[in-house]
Amino acid sequence: MKKILVIGATGQIGSALMTKLRKEYGNDNVVAGYIEGVPLSDELKNGGPLEIADVTNAQQIAAIIDKYKIDSIYNLAAILSAQAEKRPLLAWNIQIGGVLNLLEISREKGCSLFTPSSIGAFGDSSPKMKTPQETIQRPRTIYGVSKVSCELLSDYYFYRYGVDTRSVRFPGLISYETLPGGGTTDYAVEIYYAAVKGEKFEIPVKAGTFMDMMYMPDALKAMVMLMEADPSRLKHRNSFNIASMSFDPEIIYNEIKKFYPDFVAEYRIDPVRQQIADSWPDMLDDSCARAEWDWKPDYDLESMSIDMIDHLKKKLLK
Repeated sequence: MKKILVIGATGQIGSALMTKLRKEYGNDNVVAGYIEGVPLSDELKNGGPLEIADVTNAQQIAAIIDKYKIDSIYNLAAILSAQAEKRPLLAWNIQIGGVLNLLEISREKGCSLFTPSSIGAFGDSSPKMKTPQETIQRPRTIYGVSKVSCELLSDYYFYRYGVDTRSVRFPGLISYETLPGGGTTDYAVEIYYAAVKGEKFEIPVKAGTFMDMMYMPDALKAMVMLMEADPSRLKHRNSFNIASMSFDPEIIYNEIKKFYPDFVAEYRIDPVRQQIADSWPDMLDDSCARAEWDWKPDYDLESMSIDMIDHLKKKLLK
């Protein structure tokens, strides 16, 4: 049985991934790594092993690996795009310094390592539609620069040292479980919360701003599928395009109005988020992921909206 460490277990992705991994591999085989001072859910406190795990502290991480005989690491520590622009040095230290620590530890200890990349790894000069698996990547945000660097570093450690590194480029992720923390695509989560609570919503990016999005269950599925994939089939590792749906604010707003006809949203453009969104792809080509490890999403916008609203009603309208 695998012994897994999830770093960033309290975040938007990490909290949902913990639930999935503990269900599949057993509570005692999945260690939740968190940063001291971050609030912990009862599920994390009582659900299995729990350790303070700061990616910038290599000795601390190595000690956890040894203590629990960890063989697989999911690294979800990150400062998201819009927040990273406000704190670029912190973003670099976590997303480059931290990843280098984990790559070295994985080399020394024989661990496999998953570190997600993002649509933010592309830039203005990348093709917008059906962005290829391999194309020019010249991002102009610290978030994007760090993600491209991580992709290259992870490939280097695979080809130079044989470290089993794997990654996907996440679209914007939509989840009912944990609110996001400063990403450019976060409006696509927040708009559902506002609709269910009966609040007016301010959309921070312009109509016509298309971005790839994905429902969290599909994101979790992709991570586990890739980590379980036969390595002999993987021609690419760091990092695979994965896709599910692409929409602009008007499309998601009109979809939500099918459930809440009186829901009101208006545009209040955030210049930083708009600039970032304009540099990202409208839609990724995920044919390599489909060919090399049988990737296929389960949700589109309609089925996601049904499930998202159902869960939020239970969560928010108790």
